[in-house]
Amino acid sequence: MHFSPETTFRSAEAEDQRHAAMGYVSEAFAEARLDGLDVDCIAQAAIFASFVEMVATYGEEATATFAQRLAERVRGGEFTVDRSAH
Repeated sequence: MHFSPETTFRSAEAEDQRHAAMGYVSEAFAEARLDGLDVDCIAQAAIFASFVEMVATYGEEATATFAQRLAERVRGGEFTVDRSAH
């Protein structure tokens, strides 16, 4: 696949937006924990809300295809964060 400068710019912009979004989600988690909510409840609510938005945006089939790949990605360490570095 060939990437043009315009495509590269959009990809960099999308990456910036993903980082910003993760910052917002992390802040929401921190606030909820400070309010005494259980991490498991927060995480499940976040996953549910995410899937509701994904279905609304991409449809059920595309979202289901995305979900099917999640187990492999989790096992591959894609979501593992070294918390000792913080």
